[in-house]
Amino acid sequence: MIFKELPMLNKSLLLVLGAGASNEVGLPVGADLKHQIAKKLDFKFDDVGRPENSGDDEIMRAFQVANTGPDVYPANKQSLIKASCLIRDAMPMAISIDNFIDSHRNDELVAFCGKLAITRCILEEEARSKLFINPSNINNKLNFGGIQNTWFNAFFQLLTENCQKENLPERLQKVAVVSFNYDRCFEHCLYFWLQQYYGISKDEAASIVALLEVHHPYGSVGALPWMTQSKKEKIEYGATPNTHQLITISKLLRTFTEGTDPSVSDIESIRATVANAERLLFLGFAFHRLNLDLLFSGLTSRTTSVFATAFGLSQSNSDQIKDGFSDKAQFIQIRNDLTCSKLISEYTRRLSLNLS
Repeated sequence: MIFKELPMLNKSLLLVLGAGASNEVGLPVGADLKHQIAKKLDFKFDDVGRPENSGDDEIMRAFQVANTGPDVYPANKQSLIKASCLIRDAMPMAISIDNFIDSHRNDELVAFCGKLAITRCILEEEARSKLFINPSNINNKLNFGGIQNTWFNAFFQLLTENCQKENLPERLQKVAVVSFNYDRCFEHCLYFWLQQYYGISKDEAASIVALLEVHHPYGSVGALPWMTQSKKEKIEYGATPNTHQLITISKLLRTFTEGTDPSVSDIESIRATVANAERLLFLGFAFHRLNLDLLFSGLTSRTTSVFATAFGLSQSNSDQIKDGFSDKAQFIQIRNDLTCSKLISEYTRRLSLNLS
């Protein structure tokens, strides 16, 4: 059965994902990602200018073809290496790689090198995550036993509570996702979760997931191969990109500034979804001002409820975040004592999507 899209509905629940959400299945948070990017761009040379065994080989190959063939980029290898070293040396000081690229928004070389490194790191971390499926055997499956205590499992249980297969289109179109992450953890996991839970085919699962409104304001490391409706470069979850794929996918990533530019992003659709959502659920979100502005700038309506993890933040910072939502919601729960999975467990009834 291939499922068809229903008329547009206001969203009962909007899920907003930050790096902490993917961290539950092994993806890096900002500090770890900065360290990995610095290693990828750590190009060193001996006294006579010969490259030593350093930096990332795939990125170096991208530099070598960046101004030739179909992957034309107006810079020579030496200029790209110089930009890479600038990024490498600044990572200990930067809030995040995204902040650094945005601080150098007029430097195309910094953006190009930084996005290449992000792409390499995120795809490698997908391959190391609990969601990775070893492609050596076509019968290998996602190990759901290894993620049963994560928020992914808790949320998908919430999503399918009292929901038969034929009711999935209605259920999924009451939900939307805004993921500030470059990874594809959510879509990848849902695709396999539905197959295993409902005993449906890959094609059926793909058609169902396609009904779910998912936004990546800053882009993602490509589309997954089963996302037939997407025109983006496709690559398997956790796969190693070839040089062309690496360059092509890196160009899909957006900076803070690009993420709020209607000409290159879906910012208007995101804000419309936020404005019409009844409940907002923030998981692993750091509440950076630029990201909050991306979601709420110009918003005048109030949602019913906001639920959010602020795990590890001080009470003072948590209270300040809560105050920031005072004009946006009637019921606000900012919990710095609960992980993503525990937050969903704590508020299961309030977050219920049971439409019967």
